[in-house]
Amino acid sequence: MVLMTSMVALTDLAEEQGGLFTRRQAEATGMAWSTLARLSSKGATVERVAHGVYRMRGAPAPEHLELRAAWLQLSPDAPVWERRPADGVVSHRSAAALYGLGHLPADIHEFTLPGRRQSRRPDLRLHRGHLADAEWTTLNGLLVTRPPRIVSDLLSAREDPGAVGHVLAEALRDGHSRPSTMARSLAGHAGRFGLRRGDGVALLRWLLDLTTAPERNHWLSQISETETSTAPP
Repeated sequence: MVLMTSMVALTDLAEEQGGLFTRRQAEATGMAWSTLARLSSKGATVERVAHGVYRMRGAPAPEHLELRAAWLQLSPDAPVWERRPADGVVSHRSAAALYGLGHLPADIHEFTLPGRRQSRRPDLRLHRGHLADAEWTTLNGLLVTRPPRIVSDLLSAREDPGAVGHVLAEALRDGHSRPSTMARSLAGHAGRFGLRRGDGVALLRWLLDLTTAPERNHWLSQISETETSTAPP
């Protein structure tokens, strides 16, 4: 009876988490570790997809399965609907891949958290940073940085400007951001590229030039210089 109750609760939880759940979440339903180990044996009810993360068998695996599992590991007690940026936000290359922007490889799972964290996983990269409310959202059940923050983070990480330009152009093309919003997010990086300090419009123009995007002039025409430039007088 206890096992049945736990399985019902765990199944309901997993349905809200792309079919996934953590060992901590299973234990919170009253399920013993030995029972979970038995259920995850070959061909049984659940399968282990990462350390401390499991998937209910019988349903198709969700997209970005490994990324989802890594995200759940960051805060294994918290259900996805209660998570906030302090629990970890998909960022950098991983966020670009989640949106389907650009062509940067995302074999390393990248997350941003407000405090310093360490992990022994070689395929995990944790960035320390504060995210304003406007810089993150929920996408496909995951907390993820918005495209303007993605572009800013990629430049901070010294990614190739041409590759970042393609992420930027595709974000504008798909309607994920406005050119003025994107330019504001770029303002702090302008000086490093030999442009007037705080001139996000100039950096936006330069990055778009690297992509030869046909919509370049249209996007730039939508921007007000006074609205986006934060350069000092």
